[in-house]
Amino acid sequence: VFLATLTYDTLRFEYEDFPETKEPVWILGRKYSVFTEKEEILLDVTSRLWFTYRKNFPAIGGTGPTSDTGWGCMLRCGQMIFAQALVCRHLGRDWRWIKGKRQMDNYFNVLNAFIDKKDSYYSIHQIAQMGVGEGKSIGQWYGPNTVAQVLKKLATFDTWSSLAVHIAMDNTVVMEEIRRLCQSNVPCAGAAACPSLESDVLYNGCPGNVGLRERLALWKPLVLLIPLRLGLTEINEAYIETLKHCFMMPQSLGVIGGKPNSAHYFIGYVGEELIYLDPHTTQPAVEPGESGCLPDESFHCQHPPCRMSIAELDPSIAVGFFCNTEADFNDWCQQIKKLALVRGALPMFELVERQPSHFSNPDVLNLTPDSSDADRLERFFDSEDEDFEILSL
Repeated sequence: VFLATLTYDTLRFEYEDFPETKEPVWILGRKYSVFTEKEEILLDVTSRLWFTYRKNFPAIGGTGPTSDTGWGCMLRCGQMIFAQALVCRHLGRDWRWIKGKRQMDNYFNVLNAFIDKKDSYYSIHQIAQMGVGEGKSIGQWYGPNTVAQVLKKLATFDTWSSLAVHIAMDNTVVMEEIRRLCQSNVPCAGAAACPSLESDVLYNGCPGNVGLRERLALWKPLVLLIPLRLGLTEINEAYIETLKHCFMMPQSLGVIGGKPNSAHYFIGYVGEELIYLDPHTTQPAVEPGESGCLPDESFHCQHPPCRMSIAELDPSIAVGFFCNTEADFNDWCQQIKKLALVRGALPMFELVERQPSHFSNPDVLNLTPDSSDADRLERFFDSEDEDFEILSL
C-alpha cells in the first residue's frame, strides 16, 4: 500500500544498496566502511528524522492547503536539517532510533516540534505562514535561503531548545557576530538538569563561583546556516572537495539544496556521490496517540538512502553546522582555516574575525549578466529570488 504513494523517482532508488567500494562513507561527520559497517551506516541514516510531503493535515491558516505535495519539498528539507540540530542538542549525535524500541521523552519532544499542526514550533504551518513575511505566499516554492531565514525566526519561540541561529550572508562567516549572539546571557532551558560541575572547574572561561545555571548559559548552542551559490547554472568543480569536507566535520548538519525546484537533504557522500534523504513521497498526516506518543515509523527512512552525482547538484545550497559549546565552535573555526590550505579545494565561504568596515570582497563578483546569459539564469533566479552574490569561477 505504501509503495503506491511513492513517486517513480523514489522507486527507482528504493532498494539500491551502497556500492561495494573502498571509499569511506561519510554521514554527518562520521566515517564508515561499506565492507565492515553496512548495518551501522543504515542505522545512522534511518535514525535521522525524515520529513516528506503529507496529506490531510489541518488546513494551513484555517482555510489554506491540507497537503504540501508539489510545493513543500524545501520546507521539509529545512525541517530535516533543523531536526538534526535538535537531535544533537537534546539527544546527542550518537543517539539511534531502533524500530519498536521505546524512545525517551526528549525524542518525542523533538518530533512533536515538527508535527503538521499549527502550534508545533517548526511545523509546515508555521514555516509557510512565517514565510509570508519573507514575501512567499502559502504554497509557493522556497529556496534554501528563504527557509533558513524562516527557521531562524521560528527558533526564537523554541525556549526549550534555546538555540542561537546565525545565517551567514555574502559568503562570509564573521566570528565576532557569532560569539556575540551565542554569549548573550539568556538562561538556558534544561541547564539545571545538567550534572553539577566541580566548583573549581572553569566553564567557558568563567570562574567557578558563578552559579551553575549562569555558567551553562554562557554559550547558547549554535545553529550556523550558510546559504551559498557555487556557480551559475551548475556547481563549479573547484568547490567539490570543500563541499565533501563539510560532511566530514563532526559539527556537520548536512546541506539543503537539490536540483532546480526539487529539494533534497544531503547527509553525506561516498566517492563522487552525495547521499540524501528525499522528501518527495506523500504520506498521510500523523495524529498523536492517546498517550501523547506518536506513531513514529513514517518519520524514519527505512530503506537505503538515495544517491546522486555531486556534479548534478544545483549550485544554490545552504550548508549547516551545529556547535553545542564554545569549544565546538573554536574547533570548527580551526577546521575551516585548515581547509583553506587544502590543494584543489576552493573555499566556499570566507571566515573572518570581524566585519571589514568597507565590506567589499575582491573574490566576490557582482555579476551583471548580459542578455545572452539572462535567459539561462532566469530559471535559477525565478526559483530562488534572493540576491545571491555569485562566487567568481
